[in-house]
Amino acid sequence: MKLPELDSDTIDRIIEMAWEDRTPFEAIEAQFGLLEKQVIALMRREMKESSFRLWRERVTKRKTKHLNQREFLAGRFKSNNQKT
Repeated sequence: MKLPELDSDTIDRIIEMAWEDRTPFEAIEAQFGLLEKQVIALMRREMKESSFRLWRERVTKRKTKHLNQREFLAGRFKSNNQKT
């Protein structure tokens, strides 16, 4: 999968947002323009294989990572670094 050129600070922020339980993939897409598939490819590229497997297992069990599966509209906390 083709990923856009990203600086190290942006990559770090995307990884941070991807690990957060209440940050949906749609927020990453709105802020950085990366689709869920691209975030997964980025995580696979940037992380050790064992860490990537842990992250994928964690994300696939979370309803909060997708806005249409959430049972609430807004979380309790919004980072100042997050646009949406």
